[in-house]
Amino acid sequence: MSDLGDLELIVRSRVPLINVQTREEPRLVELFRRVARRQGLPLYRWMASDGLQRLDGDARGYPEHRKPAEALAQIRALSSPGIFLLLDFHPYLKDPLVVRLLRDIAQRQQHSGQTLVLASPELDLPPELSHHAAGFELSLPDREALDQLVVDEARAWAQGNPGNKVQARSAALEAFTQNLIGLTLADARRLVRNAIADDGAITDQDVEGLRQAKYELLNQGGVLSFELDTVAMEDVAGLHNLKRWLTRRRPVFLAADPPPGLDAPKGVLLLGVQGAGKSLAAKAVAGAWQVPLLRLDFATLYNKYYGETERNLRESLKTAGMMAPCVLWIDEIEKGLASDQEGGPSRRIMGTLLTWMAERKDRVFFVATANDIESLPPELLRKGRFDEIFFVDLPDPEVRRVILRIHLNKRGQESEKFDLDDLAAASEGFSGAELEQAVVSALYTAHAEQQQLATEHIRSELEQTRPLSVLMAEDIAYLRTWAAERTVPA
Repeated sequence: MSDLGDLELIVRSRVPLINVQTREEPRLVELFRRVARRQGLPLYRWMASDGLQRLDGDARGYPEHRKPAEALAQIRALSSPGIFLLLDFHPYLKDPLVVRLLRDIAQRQQHSGQTLVLASPELDLPPELSHHAAGFELSLPDREALDQLVVDEARAWAQGNPGNKVQARSAALEAFTQNLIGLTLADARRLVRNAIADDGAITDQDVEGLRQAKYELLNQGGVLSFELDTVAMEDVAGLHNLKRWLTRRRPVFLAADPPPGLDAPKGVLLLGVQGAGKSLAAKAVAGAWQVPLLRLDFATLYNKYYGETERNLRESLKTAGMMAPCVLWIDEIEKGLASDQEGGPSRRIMGTLLTWMAERKDRVFFVATANDIESLPPELLRKGRFDEIFFVDLPDPEVRRVILRIHLNKRGQESEKFDLDDLAAASEGFSGAELEQAVVSALYTAHAEQQQLATEHIRSELEQTRPLSVLMAEDIAYLRTWAAERTVPA
């Protein structure tokens, strides 16, 4: 059913209060104009700036009633059917008098036929009013509407720039329009205009700019972070099984309609030794699939007020859904799901997360990383929660050689001038992070000695370092033994 049909059904059902969270005021007002006209009801609008005003018929106004309590008293005194739009009303819901008046009007609705519409970008009803209210949410434009929007804005730009047409590669245009999904029509129109007005073209740079602008529009709570520094798969050494797994599933994940019999991939858990490259692999998933990477930090979720922590998580997951297709990454997930007392915030977060994992339909690929398998609740590990659980082990000699080459080249060093075979042999038990740090430390040493970096500098750093595999040998051995029969080598 359309927004108009849904709204008309709610009004006909004689619901006394309609709660609408939206930033699209003009669109909402126009919808109610149509509903009021079809139902034969007068339509009023209240704003703190203009007071109470009728929007149809004689357009009678009550500008003297700018204060919310006075406006509600006037509505109650009218005692005649009508629809009353109360815009940006949320600050006044803490006033006991305002709440009492709203409740009075709501309880008389069956006799008066008055419907109050509370519309604000953010709106939480007090408990005295919530059982009188029905929520309504404006639908977002679908792909067809967004395609038409881009065409309309391109045509408008061409009319304002005679002799010119908007230039766009088909791949860039497809990615650009795809990333508009999840935005309101007004926000989408503004971003399309900005992209075209800049240079009369839609480019790959516009796609990246759109992704970040979209994230900033949607993530008002600041719980998610938008990771710009994704990496390509070729910048990740080893992990051949994981790379092959992702390559096979990329076309299905990016397809708007997956092939018959194939569900879009949902996510993976990356378990492994600290510093072995789990976080880098998470970034590489987004880089390889060329989709946004969102990072959720559990530490930012927690709130001292009951229920707010779960609400923060639900809002973050909703934002991720609007950014789809995307990758949602939770690093060291075990720290956010540590066991607490029955009914504690970690248990409630766990329930919210599991529900989302089971029921979500959006193309959000969930990547979780973990170091301590024993801290993870068994409900998260059972088959079906993740598509696969991969174990990221310490790199073997060949992978260590590639890691050293990558970090040397990344820092402007010609890796061909180094004895990488010797360094790979000398770094047994080192993780990727420890190899990177050895290169960094060796560069500092060479700089202090005013010398060019050489193999000897790096070998010296390796000899002076005790890797984590030595310092925590028992823990890592246990982790490897656990993973051998229960996970897939990455």
